[in-house]
Amino acid sequence: MPEPVLSEPRHSVRVERNVPIKMRDGVILRSDVHRPEAEGRYPVIVERVAYELVGRCTSNGEFFASRGYVFVGQNVRGTFASEGEWRPFRDDGWGANRDGYDTIEWAGVQPWSNGQVGMADGSYSGFSQYMVAPTRPPHLKALYVRQGGADYYSGFWYRYGAYSLPFQKWAMQTLLAQMKHESAPPGLEPATARLATALDEYEDWQQHLPLKSFPPLEGLLDWYFEDLDHPEDGPYWWPTNITSKFGDIDTPMLHFGAWFDVFLDGTLQSFEGIRKNGRTPACREGQRLLIGPWIHGPGNAAKRVVGDLDFGPQAVFDMNAHRLQWYDYWLKGMDNGIMDGPPVRIFLMGKNEWLDLDDWPPPGITFRSAYFREGSGGDETSLNNGGLTFDPPNAAERPDSFAYNPGDPMPGLRFYPTLGPVDHRHLEGGMLIYTSSELMRDLTVIGPVRAILHGLSSAPDTDWVVRLCDVWPDGRSMPVCDGILRARFRNSLQNPELLTPGKIYRFEIDMSATAQVFQSGHRLRIEITSSDFPRYDRNLNTGGSFGEEATGQTAVNTVFLDADRPSYVILPVVED
Repeated sequence: MPEPVLSEPRHSVRVERNVPIKMRDGVILRSDVHRPEAEGRYPVIVERVAYELVGRCTSNGEFFASRGYVFVGQNVRGTFASEGEWRPFRDDGWGANRDGYDTIEWAGVQPWSNGQVGMADGSYSGFSQYMVAPTRPPHLKALYVRQGGADYYSGFWYRYGAYSLPFQKWAMQTLLAQMKHESAPPGLEPATARLATALDEYEDWQQHLPLKSFPPLEGLLDWYFEDLDHPEDGPYWWPTNITSKFGDIDTPMLHFGAWFDVFLDGTLQSFEGIRKNGRTPACREGQRLLIGPWIHGPGNAAKRVVGDLDFGPQAVFDMNAHRLQWYDYWLKGMDNGIMDGPPVRIFLMGKNEWLDLDDWPPPGITFRSAYFREGSGGDETSLNNGGLTFDPPNAAERPDSFAYNPGDPMPGLRFYPTLGPVDHRHLEGGMLIYTSSELMRDLTVIGPVRAILHGLSSAPDTDWVVRLCDVWPDGRSMPVCDGILRARFRNSLQNPELLTPGKIYRFEIDMSATAQVFQSGHRLRIEITSSDFPRYDRNLNTGGSFGEEATGQTAVNTVFLDADRPSYVILPVVED
């Protein structure tokens, strides 16, 4: 894959605002159309989003239109000047309404269109791209999905049963922007003021219980409360989950992600799924994956400093140049080399260099288990000061226990959208910690990471949070990847089962994925706790119905370390 080179703008740009586009059920969606001033037929790039178009789409519109494209920025159903009811992603895919399909087909037959249509940008626009792909609009030729999700349930609202609390604030902010816009109907002033005040006071509101009683959004956003009524996966969520639709997709895609992005799992899952199961060989061969060391957001690929770490000049990436190269190939037929070379390019943290791979996960990795070992006892730096070795434990090692009080949860330092690595040392005194000895040589870990805990709880439900950190020679403990599991979902996301207090269970925690070199002289560390607040809601430990209780109870949670009941993290190690 050649390094992208940004071409100079060649066209002056004209803009048409609030262009009406009729959907199959008669609902009108509004779009801003940026196109070259010169008459002619051009390839079209569409962005569909729930955000205000001038702020969201003007930069993309001017960039692409000045380089010989038409850019259509559209407000999805029920947002801003677009008619209908806003229910995120419900009308964007393969349901009764197919707004994404209808918009692509409209763009493909306009007098300024040459019939070659792509889509752009990410986050909400990334979800909306993935949603349209299984419907196969005839004019859709390529997608470039930046940091999108494959599953609205597990990739947005819930992660292995734990509720992603920052998206509560996202819902408030997104709704408030719509209510304050000039297109909003009259009479909303009192509700707008109430919502604005709640956002100003959000640090207090994020503590509010029960979750299903949330006054700032009551009477304003019905779908928010409907989503809370469905904490289990199932038919309610399946119309917004493309993982079962990979075989229907027939579109080349560039899947653009980041190691510290909230939607990383969806990016990897979509690339893997479509590359294996896409409808045609051409589709499967047309998938490309690019993952950098960044956090969520369109401008962060241009930054080398992420959180507390400087990933060096190689981390700076010109996404606009790369997107242009991608669309010049697929929509203009330019042989520019974008499809040459291996299909996967990832940034290898620690070495701080780009690595080209033949597949994801990379072939040739060895899954090695690093076992949690009995420690020397607690102090101000850890509850236990445990060890971490590739040697399995002996039979006599004692378990470690800790108390989790939902009234005083362990604070998280990595939550949407600021998920970058920051030093965790000042928090680790309240966690179980397992640390390796200093590495004698570099250890390269590339691929999915997961943990196996043999544990018990004194409560009928609790959470397990497991985090992998890179401990620097100066003592900094920098998070690499992590995972959470709500214990009732240990066997199934559709059919939760409470714990029997005091009974030992095997818990498997998906810790997402990484590409990290733990350098010689560094150490590996595992953190274990039972809350990551406010990144996720607090498990109240009662076993009661989700979102309906206002008080919880303290749970004593125990991790076993002996030979018959080992606990360990499984690392994808590259031996070379």
